[in-house]
Amino acid sequence: MSIQSLEKYLPSNTLQYLKVWFSDYYIHIKITRNRNSKLGDYRKLPDHSHEITINSTLVPELFFFVLTHELAHLIAFEKYGRRILPHGNEWKATFRLMLLESIEAYSEDLRPIINRFSKSPKANFMASPDLVKYFHIEKQDDKLQFIEELQKGDYFMYRNEKYFLEGLIKKNYLCKNLATGRKYSFKPLARVEKCN
Repeated sequence: MSIQSLEKYLPSNTLQYLKVWFSDYYIHIKITRNRNSKLGDYRKLPDHSHEITINSTLVPELFFFVLTHELAHLIAFEKYGRRILPHGNEWKATFRLMLLESIEAYSEDLRPIINRFSKSPKANFMASPDLVKYFHIEKQDDKLQFIEELQKGDYFMYRNEKYFLEGLIKKNYLCKNLATGRKYSFKPLARVEKCN
């Protein structure tokens, strides 16, 4: 897939960054259906080319952010060698520089969030509450909300199963699955549907 064919998934004015970042590498970009487990991934192929996959369902700014994250893996591995940790200091430094270099590509209200995130990039998008909340703003009309917005004793649906919120354990929420009786720990930004 060429850089130009990515244009429909990206915010305007981002190709200039991608042309620079892609210039030294042969990269296969695969646009995938939605995957709940990940937004994108990177791997080096046996023929020494590179493959990046990204979910097709992401909004343009998040698509660009995820693509930048995955390209940072490629660039860090090529610069520092394959022995570095996937989300170690070398990757963080690379990702930080790429985010700051391309910060103008993001909307005005997202730039301060990206700037704060770049100070210590996280491996997982879900580890940044500001980013998670920002990218759910456009979904205000849906029935889902963050579990941290519920109260102890509330009932909610998650993946077609009903739960009871028992309380907080450290930073997570202890919840009981009403069908099985099993207890689960939910992260504060889990999206659930409150019910009676």
